[in-house]
Parts: sequence; structure tokens; C-alpha cells
Amino acid sequence: MKSRFVIISLLINSILFAQESKTAKVPGQFSFYAELGGPGILFSANFDSRFSTSNLGVGGRIGLGFVTDDFGDNNSYQPKSIFTLPFQLNYIFGKPNSVHSFEVGAGATFVGKKIDIFSYDDTHRQSVFGTASFMYRRQPQDGGFSWRIGFTPILSGSYIQASGGVSVGYNF
Repeated sequence: MKSRFVIISLLINSILFAQESKTAKVPGQFSFYAELGGPGILFSANFDSRFSTSNLGVGGRIGLGFVTDDFGDNNSYQPKSIFTLPFQLNYIFGKPNSVHSFEVGAGATFVGKKIDIFSYDDTHRQSVFGTASFMYRRQPQDGGFSWRIGFTPILSGSYIQASGGVSVGYNF
């Protein structure tokens, strides 16, 4: 548990430090978006930032989401919502003056409790899932409304669950 806290703290500090060390800000360098599916598993609200003064290149995202699962014993159904914390390092490919870009990312999602998300063998339950993203992005160069859609597999040990994600947000 302590190592998870250290990893999350380092990621948040690196994102915040990268923001403070920049002298110039470029429109579209930061994004806030809501995502259905994806690394947040069910739904998440995310902040995404580039680590350089560009809207392309290396960056990271961190979010807060939730997932609903059945924690009932025997035949009782007791749905509960659990918070998720997705974070990823990503790279955005594209032409500097184009609204079209492609994102490739990898990271992890911390889940509040051990849950069986995709109804596979219970012995593989984890509270941390590996994530990846391969997404098309449409992001205006001067900021504004943006959207993303793509393939976002979720990894648990040797098990890979194919998944997708779609998000809408705002670049600034």
C-alpha cells in the first residue's frame, strides 16, 4: 500500500513540477475530459498534460473514476461503486498544425477494492490493473472542444481484456 502511495505521489509531483517549470504555455497543451470505458474501466474524469511546450509529444494523464461491482455472498445482489485511479504516461503523434493526432500510452489503474471486473477466474482478482491506450484524438490547435476514441486493453497478470474508450473534453 505504501509503494502505491509513493508511485501516485511521484506521478502527481512530476506533472505539477512540469507545469511550473514551463515558461511559455501553448494552447491545447492541457486537456480535461470525461471518459466512458478506457483505463478508468467504467467512467472517469481526467486531466492530461504535455511535459513540453507543445500539444504533441510526451505527457501524462491522471483521473478519478468509478466502477460498479456485485459484492454479494451466495445469491444476494449488492451492487456497490468503487473508485478507480487511472494514470498513464503517453505520447501524442501528429503534425504540428493538424487537429488530428494519435495517442499511445501505458500505465496502471488502482482500484479501491479487489473486484472481478470482467467475470473471469476469481483467482486473478487484483486491485491494480495494467492499462494501455491506442487512441485517435481530435484536438484543436487553439484549444476548445476535443474528443478521443480508441482501443484501451486492460491487463491483469497474463490475462488481457480487450476494451475501448471514448471521451469528450476541453483543451486549453
